[in-house]
Amino acid sequence: MKNMIDIYLQPSKVFADQRESPTFLVPLLFLVALTALLTTTYFWRVDPAWYADLMMESSGGELSASERAQMRQMMPGTQVIGAIATVTGVLALIVVTVLTGVYAMVVGKFVTRPLTLRHGLSLAAWSSMPAALGLVVAMVGALTMSGDTSLESLMLTNVDPLMVELPKDHQWNGFAQSFSILSFWSVFLFALGWKVWTRSSWLQAALVSIVPTALIAGSMGLMT
Repeated sequence: MKNMIDIYLQPSKVFADQRESPTFLVPLLFLVALTALLTTTYFWRVDPAWYADLMMESSGGELSASERAQMRQMMPGTQVIGAIATVTGVLALIVVTVLTGVYAMVVGKFVTRPLTLRHGLSLAAWSSMPAALGLVVAMVGALTMSGDTSLESLMLTNVDPLMVELPKDHQWNGFAQSFSILSFWSVFLFALGWKVWTRSSWLQAALVSIVPTALIAGSMGLMT
């Protein structure tokens, strides 16, 4: 558990230890637990009627009173939506971690010190730990929020609302509300771990570490 603190204070030491005995379950399960706790807490505390109106506004187009009433009847409750969102968020986190781990293993085959899949998963999980800080901040917001608060507005480490506040119909609204500035910290940790394990140059480590974040950011940008 000491590594859970050292990854923020002495990341080089953590990766040096992980080089000999790589692990990934502890950081991954920690992030999974925080993600599930945040999502569950939010959907238990948000006002169901307000959230239903928010979803109808997000669907686009003008709705008549009868159409709104019909949609409210068809829409599942916030607790059901919360359960679905929790499962989706957890699965997304696991999939991204596994894909990043596989990426590290495959790229490692082209360097002098190839990495095992376990090394790749360890690198992916430990370098993702800055995201825990954003989840904790959002969790505090979820516990103290009013019922008419959007989940996106609680993510205070994301570009929106930290740096900009884009209108809902803006082209980059979805990207700004999904991309966290803590990702840059994760990129640094990934590069550091790669350098420690492969004894590569900083340039190689930086290039290898940027690719996963660039692909994720690019995918989010294309979906907006």
